[in-house]
Amino acid sequence: MKRLDDIMKFSINASLKSLLAGATLAFGFLQVSEAAQYPEKPIRIVVGFAAGGPTDLIARVIAQELSSSLGQTVTVENRPGGTASVATEAVATAQPDGYTLLFSSVQLLINPILDPAKKDPFKTFAPISNVASLPMVVVTSADSPLNSIQDIVKAAKAKPGGLAFASSGNGSAPHLAAATLQVLSGTEMLNVPYRGNGPALTEVMAGRVQFMFYPSIGVAQHVASKRLKVLAVGTDEPDPSFPGVPTFRQTGLPELKSTAPWVGLLAPAKTPPDVVDKLASEVRQVLSKLTVLERLKGMGAEVVGSTPSEYTEFLKKDYQHWAKIIKAAGVKAE
Repeated sequence: MKRLDDIMKFSINASLKSLLAGATLAFGFLQVSEAAQYPEKPIRIVVGFAAGGPTDLIARVIAQELSSSLGQTVTVENRPGGTASVATEAVATAQPDGYTLLFSSVQLLINPILDPAKKDPFKTFAPISNVASLPMVVVTSADSPLNSIQDIVKAAKAKPGGLAFASSGNGSAPHLAAATLQVLSGTEMLNVPYRGNGPALTEVMAGRVQFMFYPSIGVAQHVASKRLKVLAVGTDEPDPSFPGVPTFRQTGLPELKSTAPWVGLLAPAKTPPDVVDKLASEVRQVLSKLTVLERLKGMGAEVVGSTPSEYTEFLKKDYQHWAKIIKAAGVKAE
């Protein structure tokens, strides 16, 4: 009788193990199948700034190219507000299936530094690829009396709090770049925030705000049309697009170069790793195309194109970098 019981227990256990193994194998095949078939419907890339700004322009280049390579429509949706917090929250809570993605800037890191109540980006998102770095330039309207960073510092010292700079929001990269200038020069200036770099630049060109730090995307065309004047550039060497304009290093303020923002693609946390890897591979292939390289370089961007693991490590280091700048500049959340 005991032997019969043992045989039955063995048989039941073996059957259960067989069923579990089969289920695991089937689930594995399902995951592989899903990744292989992805994408099966249109993909939405959410941008946290208004149309026409640097983040938006580069996102549209990537979306257009991915539409061709993936064989599915990839659209860009602008969700400005809260210095990109609205877009970040929308994607963070989206279904982690690879069909809603975030094209983000440094605000992904800066916002939770300023407000710890915001979601931890390292727990909320799966990094896909760092797309590009955007060297900053300092710009004023074409007819501004300001002709150098030294002129800005002189004007700011003459009237503390009276000189205004535009930014894409409180705590944005342009804001922190200007705040860094204030720390370095011992001056006090007024931040005038807008819902994106595009609207902020429009106000500078109109002369309603004195200057701004702006990612160099699209600046050359405004200089050519005599709507903007560039006072300094954040590249290592002088930029041939702006002849005669000094670098930050040449103005005696090399620290400003480190305020250059980046733009990259992320998915909600728990997105299948195979889907993340597939998207990352597609982005890198897009960025390797000569036509795309020339297009982004023409905008003033420096192409990166990293793997998910490389992007993750970069984000960790950049988080520490911005935390130091925010502390030194005394920037607070509003």
